[in-house]
Parts: sequence; structure tokens; C-alpha cells
Amino acid sequence: MGTQFVVQLANRPGALATFSRALAERGVSIHEISGGGAGEHGYAVLTTDDDAATRAVLRSFGYPFVEGEALLVEVDDQPGGFAATTEKLAAAGVDIHGVLFLGRREGVVETAFTVDDVGRARRALGLG
Repeated sequence: MGTQFVVQLANRPGALATFSRALAERGVSIHEISGGGAGEHGYAVLTTDDDAATRAVLRSFGYPFVEGEALLVEVDDQPGGFAATTEKLAAAGVDIHGVLFLGRREGVVETAFTVDDVGRARRALGLG
């Protein structure tokens, strides 16, 4: 999956449009994206087809962001499945920077996490 970016945006009309247009004008294609906002702050969590170009756009426009390896996790598709996964990360002292839900299949939700420590997250989730 590559690099996952978590980008801070203003929580106002057009902020996401301006951001996505900046990527498009540099030929960057968004593969996955989610986002939200509360109060003055919004965010986007995304992967693209060109990490270096994405990084350059973020820096040139002054967007605050964090990036990291997307950790792919199969979360149980049942009430409490996501809570159990995030509780394991919390118990291990792992900070979650971003989450993307990628899809559902056969009782699991395919989820990509950006975290501050991939190794510790892998151990906490029994991923090796």
C-alpha cells in the first residue's frame, strides 16, 4: 500500500477541494482517502500514486502533515471489533495518526493505520 499521509486542513468550505486540486495539478492520483473535521480543524487521510510528489505538494502549500507506512490490519467485522484493535494499540502505547477503512470481506474490515511505531503496533496486534 505504501505511504499513508495524514494532512491537517482548515474546516471550511472548499478546503478539501483546494487540497485535491493541488494534487491533481501536479499529476498525483489519490488512491484512498477519508477525512473529517470538527471546530476549526479538518483532516484528510490518504494514499496516492506518487509519495514524493504528494510530499512536495504538502510542503509547497504549507499543509501540516504526518506520514508513515500503512499498517494493514484485518479488524473483526462485529460490534467492538474496531474497539478491540484500537485498545490493543493503546495498551502498547502506540499513537494512531490516521485510519482508512479499505473494505469488507468475509467477516473482516480491511483497515490501514498510520501509527507512530509500526514495529510496536505489529507486535501488539500479533502481526509479527
